[in-house]
Amino acid sequence: MTSKTNTLVSVAIQWAMQADHPPFSEVDNSRIRRWAKACFMDRADITIRLVGEEEGRELNRDFRGKDYATNVLTFPMDMPDLGANSGLPVFMADIVICPAVVEREAAEQGKDPIDHLAHLIIHGCLHAQGYVHESENQAELMENREIEILKRFRISNPYVISAKK
Repeated sequence: MTSKTNTLVSVAIQWAMQADHPPFSEVDNSRIRRWAKACFMDRADITIRLVGEEEGRELNRDFRGKDYATNVLTFPMDMPDLGANSGLPVFMADIVICPAVVEREAAEQGKDPIDHLAHLIIHGCLHAQGYVHESENQAELMENREIEILKRFRISNPYVISAKK
């Protein structure tokens, strides 16, 4: 039986960098889709683009004014509320992930790189739904939601400092 969420959430994946780059060569598109779909309770149409550092840097510079490649960028589309019966997605967004940055951060933080990738995909999907971390209360709400979703995949709390550096 197909779950309701699976039929309502569309996730397109674009690999703009080497898909066979370790340690991410074992991460297939279906796994990425499961992480993303777990974030949504309403209809959504999401594109996740995995990019090299040059493209990540250009996007971060052009859209955020920061001249470096970052781990995740979310570009939500401002959707008019046409009602639940419109058949249109409630959320639409492009999410850009830079695996080289994800891998580097994971090593620096003593995290499993695939778990870190899952966390950042979930983080980007929550941004697509309006979650932010500008204030302490907003950050706590977003982090708690991330932790809850990650638990479904048996991924530990990413905000706990690892002792295995």
